[in-house]
Amino acid sequence: MQHRIVVLGAGYAGASAAGRLAKRLRREDVCVTLVNAEPDFVERVRMHQLATGQDLTHRSLAEMFAGTGVDVRVARVTAVDADRKAVTVTTADGPDELSYDTLVYALGSHWDDQGVPGAAEHAHEIAGRAGALRLREHLAALDAGRPVKVVGGGLTGLEAVTEIAEARPDLEVALVARAGLGDWLSDKGRRHLKAVLDRLGVTVYEHTAVTAVEAGRVVTADGTVLPSAATVWTTGFTVHPIARATALEVTDTGRIVVDATMRSVSHPDVYAVGDAAWAMGPGDKPLRMSCASGVPSAWQAADAIAARLTGGKDKDVPLRYFNQCISLGRREGLIQFVTADDRAVRHALTGRLAALYKELVCKGAAWGVAHPTLGLPTRRRPILQQAPTDAPADAAV
Repeated sequence: MQHRIVVLGAGYAGASAAGRLAKRLRREDVCVTLVNAEPDFVERVRMHQLATGQDLTHRSLAEMFAGTGVDVRVARVTAVDADRKAVTVTTADGPDELSYDTLVYALGSHWDDQGVPGAAEHAHEIAGRAGALRLREHLAALDAGRPVKVVGGGLTGLEAVTEIAEARPDLEVALVARAGLGDWLSDKGRRHLKAVLDRLGVTVYEHTAVTAVEAGRVVTADGTVLPSAATVWTTGFTVHPIARATALEVTDTGRIVVDATMRSVSHPDVYAVGDAAWAMGPGDKPLRMSCASGVPSAWQAADAIAARLTGGKDKDVPLRYFNQCISLGRREGLIQFVTADDRAVRHALTGRLAALYKELVCKGAAWGVAHPTLGLPTRRRPILQQAPTDAPADAAV
């Protein structure tokens, strides 16, 4: 009887996990089902490009996983019963239930309006394709000279504001940041960031909190009203609410608590990867929501699952950071090198070379997902006749 592995979500983390499992395990021994609400893989790190009118490569999940042994199911996950080992989904034909022996939870995250009045009604988000396409249509309809406000000074906000300013130099584009501009970067990184924003004509409001979003304007904490024909909200992400409704142990933000192998600390047959996982990295700091964390966590989980099923040993390779890659339009970039626990060091790569570096990183990540069974030596091993399901996560099995 085949061991049933169900992977929920086909973003960078989920798709990477499914592909790596297909490389590690024999098809006759396991059934890998990949569930995703959309039929295509979405390059989430390029949503700011999509919003400014650029066309992205179309990647069908069915075509990507054809011949790999991974069964792609287009369905929306509506519930997970971790005690019964069952997932409820809604397909085009109606509700259905999938039973599993091992679950990989990779439903990811979406934008977070943080409860700011009017943000959900009046702001645009670029955390997914639907939101990016709505913003694309809205920006295209704006006349020259109209004001655009990007709220949020993190990586997403920086990439969005520079992309919009470069694509539409006729608009009055501004960044509204709660903290200082790039205050987590090195001195070199901050200088370059400021120079690029100045060159693109972006107005920056530092140490400014937005307390309300209204039609045609945003309101700041000190009562200042800033006109805005298009408000782009990039202040952070929140995870899918399904995990919080399960018996899984989660944090107060709804992320699934996992060990070093990405295995749930409460349900040993469940692994969580990507934004959905609360995993500790170097310095006893939680891994941040990012592609830089998501793909390595997927590899970690897939290798741990394969080891557990085949009688191998968990590698438990520590996850760490190397750099933060920031696109600043199509011609500029910033690669901030960091410590293992994601703190900026002096060194940074800037300019055109940094833009090329970031583009290679994006293409490499998409290529890895689009070619799920390439790039690794094929070492499909038979699983144990009775694969353990409740052994301690750190046990050698």
